[in-house]
Amino acid sequence: QPQLVESGGGLVQPGGSLRLSCVSSGSIFERSAMGWYRRPPGQGRELVATITDGNRTLYGESVKGRFTISRDNAKSTSYLQMNDLNTEDTTIYYCHDMNWDAWGQGTQVTVSS
Repeated sequence: QPQLVESGGGLVQPGGSLRLSCVSSGSIFERSAMGWYRRPPGQGRELVATITDGNRTLYGESVKGRFTISRDNAKSTSYLQMNDLNTEDTTIYYCHDMNWDAWGQGTQVTVSS
């Protein structure tokens, strides 16, 4: 079972950018499809983006064109570059190893002026 540790969250103004990182340990990272999810207040879990072991990507409708998922297998890390952030992006973001169904502890993103 891999251990996933997210980082990079914080407070940013509307229109700003953040890059989240998810470091994985305890598994063969390059074989796993990875994902980022979030849970907006009062809502269920929402897909943000996924990336396969072959680098095919998929995005949720609300983030298309603003967010980019990537991975660096040499560093066992997946990234979520978030641009043009707005207040509706405020929530906790979770990293997910889709092969193992493993989750990180989450990192808080707050978009506010």
